[in-house]
Amino acid sequence: MKQLTRFLVGLMLALIWNACDHELDFVPAQPEDLSFSRDTVYLDTVFTNIGSATYNLRVYNKSSENILIERVRLGQGSDSKFRLNVDGLSGQEFEDIELLAKDSMYVFVETTVDIQDYTQEAKEFLYEDKLFFNNQSVDLVTLVKDAIFLYPEIDDQGIKEFIPIGEDEDGNPIGIEGFYLDDDELIFSNDVPYVIYGYAGVPSGKTAVFEAGARVHFHENSGLIAAPESSVHVLGTPSVDAELMENEVIFEGDRLEPFFENIPGQWGTLWLTQGSTNHIFRHATIKNATVGILLIEDHNNGGDQPTLLLEQTQIHNSSSVGLWAKTAHIEAKNSIFGNAGNLSFYGNYGGQYDFTHCTFANYWNRSFRNTPAVALDDFIPISETEILVEPLEKANFNNCIIDGNQRVEFLVIQEGETPLNFTLNHTSIRFDTVDQSILSNAYFDFEDSTYYNTVFQNIKTSFKNPQQNDFRPTQESEVINKGDKTIAELVSADITGVNRVESPDLGAYQHQVFEED
Repeated sequence: MKQLTRFLVGLMLALIWNACDHELDFVPAQPEDLSFSRDTVYLDTVFTNIGSATYNLRVYNKSSENILIERVRLGQGSDSKFRLNVDGLSGQEFEDIELLAKDSMYVFVETTVDIQDYTQEAKEFLYEDKLFFNNQSVDLVTLVKDAIFLYPEIDDQGIKEFIPIGEDEDGNPIGIEGFYLDDDELIFSNDVPYVIYGYAGVPSGKTAVFEAGARVHFHENSGLIAAPESSVHVLGTPSVDAELMENEVIFEGDRLEPFFENIPGQWGTLWLTQGSTNHIFRHATIKNATVGILLIEDHNNGGDQPTLLLEQTQIHNSSSVGLWAKTAHIEAKNSIFGNAGNLSFYGNYGGQYDFTHCTFANYWNRSFRNTPAVALDDFIPISETEILVEPLEKANFNNCIIDGNQRVEFLVIQEGETPLNFTLNHTSIRFDTVDQSILSNAYFDFEDSTYYNTVFQNIKTSFKNPQQNDFRPTQESEVINKGDKTIAELVSADITGVNRVESPDLGAYQHQVFEED
């Protein structure tokens, strides 16, 4: 019995030793042994001198033997602007990489390129190299864009520049990381994109002008802030190609990979502070912010002219609020206030608002949302038991759409003594609830002509693709020809320039006829 036991133990040890010896036996890789998940690694567009995201290539050993890849290298060697991580090792050249039979490994690729090293004239440059596995190769390609970078300075003590926005209880300044634009930085042209780190401040008494076709990219926790007595003029013009939006002014994040195309909350906000004035946004798109536009006035300015004029402007994918106005004076035409984590438009703490042929549509699906697309109120809380009240002077919605994927997409809340002053005229509204706490509110009596004049409740908007910010009504929409012609004559063309006078649809777009998918 002991002899049998010794035999079995010896046999087991021999098998283990042979198995280990086989695992450690590697033969040189042959071309037929290797295959790759792709023949070209396309790294997405990057700004000059800004590191790319990390991309991967999978390398397969198709043979039944363990192989040794004698050399993995970049074609340009140490001069290459690409960086590699091969099987957990970082560098630009590697030797004797082991790959087990029928196994695979990942190669990760990154790049940082200074466009000025290769061209002094082009605004874009296609940077290429090859990644060799012995004598086999995979192409590496990335498009590099020139850009103007604006950012806070750092002093000798390592303290970064900031913009004061108030004081704490002890009188010490409170600020946000940022800087004031110099006079020669106040004009944003369409020559090359702008990349902003921190908050770019428009100094008091100055006007920042964004010319047609300008592209502004904000880094995380960055944005634009307008000081008291300053102005922001966004002067986009109609685009020949609606898909390219070549003449629109676009504000978005600085991540250019397709994955980030519609990711909310990538940057802060366009902050129009108390005392700033005469803001104009025409043919502008604001996307993927935390709050698209934040306009604050502690009291109505009492003038006939709005503090903020919006025309043919779109705000999409704000992680919190699209347009947040606090005791503000706003006039908007042919504008779209789209998907947001909370509200598409919040008329907070009173104010004066006129919206004509605007679309408010919130089909947010990234998290739970219990707030409406549009909300109006007359108060702000200053403690758990105290509020400040400012009457809502007016909020007019003419030939508009208020819609979304919730049952109630329009809400008004009064806390002060003065009744809220608002009207919905020839406007569709999503309001479908049996909640008596809401229905008992006199403001939701849709037969009351004080507030409602020809309201279309819970009709089918049939947007083309609301989840992807496409709020064009299709031929199936019930908003077609529901607009008041008298109002339409004041805004005779839709957001794309299509005439609407004879048969106006509700919202910013005239409907389109789409072929069935």
